[in-house]
Amino acid sequence: MTESAREGIDITRIIDAPRERVFEAWTTPEHFAAWFGGDAEVPLDRVSMDVRPGGAWSLVMVVPGTEMPFHGVYREVAAPERLVLTMKDASAPADSEGETVTATFTDRGDRTTELVFQQRGGNLTPEQYAAAEDGWEAFFDALVARLASS
Repeated sequence: MTESAREGIDITRIIDAPRERVFEAWTTPEHFAAWFGGDAEVPLDRVSMDVRPGGAWSLVMVVPGTEMPFHGVYREVAAPERLVLTMKDASAPADSEGETVTATFTDRGDRTTELVFQQRGGNLTPEQYAAAEDGWEAFFDALVARLASS
C-alpha cells in the first residue's frame, strides 16, 4: 500500500497491566484525562464520558494558546475486551460522523495486555493520518507510564 492510499491508523502495544486496568484507563474520566493528549493538559472538568452504546463522550485538550475539543459517541462497549467509538475534532464537517476508533484489549497472561488500536474513516489526508498516528503513539506512551505508576 502506498502512503498516498493511507486511510487509517493501526497500532499494537503490549502494556504491562491487566486488561481490566487498561480498559478502565479508557473509560474513566480521571484516567482518560491523564493520558489522552500525551503531554497536553486535559482538564478533568472538561471531560464527559457516558460509556455505553449510544452514549456521548467529549473532552478538551489544552496546549499553550489553543484549546482542541474532541467528541464522539460510543458504538460498542464490551468490558474489558473492546471499545468502538467515533471521534471528531473542531475541523470535522458538522454532518460527518468523524473517525471510528476501535480498541481491543487481549489478556496475554502474566498481567500484560495487548492493545490493538485502529482508526478508520477516510476523513483525513495521508499527512493528517501520519500526524495523528504520532499523536496516538505519544498518548499510548503516557498511558503506559500512567499504568506503571498506579
